[in-house]
Order: sequence, then C-alpha cells, then structure tokens
Amino acid sequence: MSALRRLLFMMRENVILKKNIRNLSTNNHQDVNIISSPCEDVDIPSITIPELIYSRIEKFNKFTASVCAETHRSYTFEQLRVKARNLSKALRKILKLEKGDTIAILLTNSPEYPLCVLGSLEAGLVVTTINPLYTPEEISRQLSDSSSKAIITFTDLYATAKSAANLSKRQLPIVTIKSKNDELLPEGAIIFNELLDSKIDLPDFQPGSADDIAILPYSSGTTGLPKGVQLTHRNIVSNIHQATCPDLDFSLPPTDNFQDIIPAVLPMFHIYGLTVTMFAALNSGCRTITLSKFTPDLYISVLKNYKTSIIYAAPPLVLFLTLHPGVKKEYLESVRIVSSGAAPLGALDEERFLQKSPKNTKIVQGYGLTETSPVVTVCSVKLFEQGKATGSIGQLVPNTLAKIVAIDDGTGKPLGPHQPGELLVKGPQVMKNYHNKEEETRNAFLDGWFRTGDLGHYNEDGAFYITDRLKELIKVKGFQVAPAELEEIIRDFPAVDDAAVIGVAHDSYGELPRAYVVPKKGEILKAAELAEYVAEKVASYKQLKGGIEIVDSIPKNSAGKILRRQLKLAYERK
Repeated sequence: MSALRRLLFMMRENVILKKNIRNLSTNNHQDVNIISSPCEDVDIPSITIPELIYSRIEKFNKFTASVCAETHRSYTFEQLRVKARNLSKALRKILKLEKGDTIAILLTNSPEYPLCVLGSLEAGLVVTTINPLYTPEEISRQLSDSSSKAIITFTDLYATAKSAANLSKRQLPIVTIKSKNDELLPEGAIIFNELLDSKIDLPDFQPGSADDIAILPYSSGTTGLPKGVQLTHRNIVSNIHQATCPDLDFSLPPTDNFQDIIPAVLPMFHIYGLTVTMFAALNSGCRTITLSKFTPDLYISVLKNYKTSIIYAAPPLVLFLTLHPGVKKEYLESVRIVSSGAAPLGALDEERFLQKSPKNTKIVQGYGLTETSPVVTVCSVKLFEQGKATGSIGQLVPNTLAKIVAIDDGTGKPLGPHQPGELLVKGPQVMKNYHNKEEETRNAFLDGWFRTGDLGHYNEDGAFYITDRLKELIKVKGFQVAPAELEEIIRDFPAVDDAAVIGVAHDSYGELPRAYVVPKKGEILKAAELAEYVAEKVASYKQLKGGIEIVDSIPKNSAGKILRRQLKLAYERK
C-alpha cells in the first residue's frame, strides 16, 4: 500500500470512529459532544398511524396477523383492516364519538387489541391505554384526567370498568368483547361483534394531521403521580420507521414458506408493547401470538408449538428463559433475536442466557421511555457480533440526537465520552406535552432537549450505558410505580402521620416498593393491616412487597422533599 493510500485509509477509519460524536461548535460549547446515530437518517412521511399500517399490510393481506395463545382465535391482516374500518364507522355513528374525543382501551393482550386501536385512530379518536390490572380507583383517575368518552373492554373486566366509570362520575358507554364464545354479556354492555358486523353507510373518515394526538398513555415521568403523555401520529410513525430502519430491523419479510413469529407477552397498554411489539409487527408483516397474561406453562407452550423467531422481553422474562427447567433448548432453536428493554439487563444474566440458547441466537438491549414513543437506542446485530453489546443499551436510532450533561449544571453543557451525567435526547419521537400539565412539561425539557431522568455515559462508538436514575420511579418487572401515588394512599390510613416509599432491589422483580411509615401520636400502627389496606387500592405490582418499616421520622431537606437516597443507603447498609 502506498504512503498516500495508507494515509487516506487511516483518515477514513478515523472519520468512521468519530462519526457519532458531532463537534458542531464554533464558539458555542453546547454543541460539543452531541451524539447522533451511526445509521443514516430515514425519511419519515407526514401521515397518520392507520395510513402507515394500511399501506404496509396491503402486502401481507393473506398472512395471519395475530393469534390468541389461549383460544387460538385469529385475524389475517386483511380481516384486521376491514374490521377496524367497520369499528371506526360504528364508533362515529352508533356511539356518536367525534374527532379528538378520547376512548379508553382496557384490555389484556389479544388479537382484538390492534383492531381496537386502529379502528379508534381511524375514527379520529385519541386512544388512552389502561392497565387491566388496575383497581377501579386507579382506572377512574385515568378516565377523569383523560376525559374519556367511552371504554372498550373484555367481559371479565366489565364490572371493573363499570365501577371505575361510576367512581369518575362519568356515564360512559362500555363496548364489551367476548374472549370466549360461551360468555354471557352483562346487561347494558354494547356488543363489540355487533359493531364490527354493522353495515354503516358512512364515508371513510378523512385522515387528520400527523401532528394530531393519537395515543395518550400514562407515565409518572421523572416524579409525581401518573401523567398523560401526548404522543402524536408523527411521534409513533417516526419511531416505527426509526426502529425498523435497515440497520436495526430484526424482522424478515414474510414469504409463502416463512413468517416471523413474536410471542406478544409485553402488555400492549404499555408503550413498549404497543409500538415495538404491536405496531412494528404489523408494519413488518410478523405474526404475534398474544398472551393475555404471563404464566410459565402458557409461555412455554407458545415456544414449543410455534417457531418463535423474535422475542421482545424485559429482564425478568430473560431470566425465566434462562433458569426455568421447562424451557428446553430445543424450544429456542428458531429464535434469532432476543431484544430486552424496560429495565437494564445485567451482563451475567446476558451471558447465562447465551450459554443456554442456540449459537445463532443474539441478545441485544434497547432503551426508551413512554415520552419518546418509546425507542431511543437499540443495540444492532452488528454491535453484538463485534462483542460490543454487553451491558450497553445500544446506539441512537436514526433522526435522534443525545447528550450527557452534568447533574444540576443547568447550562446543558454536553460532556465527553465516559463522563457520567443525565441523558438528554431530541428527535421526532419525543412527546408533544404532558396532558393538562404545563409546568411538568416545561420541567421535562431543557432548551428543547427532553430530560430522561436517567444517569449514564457513552463511549467512543456512541454506545450508551445507563447506570442509575435521577427519577424517583420504582421499576417492578419493568412496570412504573410512582412513590408519590403510594405515599398518598398510605397517608390516608388512619394511624399514619407520614410516609415515604422507595424501591429496593430484588433478583426476580428488579425492584419492589418498600414503605417507611411514621405512626400518629398515640396510635398503634400494624404493618400487616397497612399492607392489606394498600393492596385493596392498587394493582398487585404496586403493593408493598418490599416491606414496611415503622420509623420515628422521614428524612427531608429544608424544602420538605423526601431524601429517598438516604433511605436507600440505610436499607443497603442493613
């Protein structure tokens, strides 16, 4: 090689190495060390979610889109499209819903979930997804805050939905789906199948703006009670394109002899399950096998009876695949990719899974938030094959910028590689606003950058690592638990004067809520009675399974803010 060619080669390699670190600065220090994706930016059309999905599934009409693991009922892509359109007309004509109204989807994972979401969006509605494990009190708060005008639910959730509607003091029509043919429909329910089969002479709804709000999931953000996150059609369409760009798309196009199979166990009410499993699978022609809830026997039967090729998981599911004796190595033979998110996956857990899985199986991590639709970073297969994926949440998806800033700096000055700080991001997938929360929205951004509340760093390859959280949220099996929500409930208990809740580490669950409680003077506070009181008011994953400790006082700063880190350190020392 000539000296000139060697010099050019070295220059090219240096450009590739530094490609992800943009030094845009002249005199403005804020432009130093802004990170971009190693992937080429993708063209994002200015269309709605139904327009995107319907344009894609025309290619997959004859293929099965979704199958129920329990009942085996299913829909082809063509059936989904036709029935979703019928539903959209029925919602407008029969339920009298209008463009911009909010409809609540209170469902477990099922083949009907995408049908309901697409039909609602095609009608110009905003979809708020609700956790079916919530109590009526929790559901009523979301119904009220979102101003929902109707509910879609299953027969076995009808009583919960009705109770929640009554608590919210809203007279809401409840569309009810039979998950089994022999189920009796409750009195007053609107029958879902009748809406699907209705022949309504109504023009197709004209698509609205890509900037209209489409999905309103609820997140606690970095602190406080759950807030509605306004995600537009553009946000979701962008994120689907970002996550399925050529360098990051894990799926293969269906053929007469092959179709990717994805067990859909991540809850579709959660943005991870909604965008990454449901929307992206529809976009790519994959078949989802829906599980209404996770049970070991059911999940193993899906692995055994279907040639699963892609698994989207949270760390507890990866541990299950690794450690459960019922998960035979041969059940994983067809699995090409396991993509873990919602919480960090330890390097040792990753290594143990790879020891059990077939040689061609790859495991990667991703990172996102409800506020980012959700995907921000993904570990590519290339990064895995280079041995650079372990412990990393990956590199930025296309059309996304990020920076690490010093905690409490306030200037937004970006830090360099390996310097720890808070992760800030910018891109077309970042939410519009928090619903009816102007101050919280302002606090979530710094000069146009979304503050994730997560602490981490990046390396010279532009690969990111999350090390801790600034945010107060507790993550139980990937589900968010807001300490403030539990504290409010605990303080309503007659014998309680004050309370604080933290998350404590747990091998299987990631974290569990633990309460520190100050009893009222002269009152006898029994931990078991308090635990039972809280359990009646919240979903099971929010219950105080990390324990209850009775204390004399709660540590707080001069402004009265709970010093949770002190409580965590004290617990860890024990």
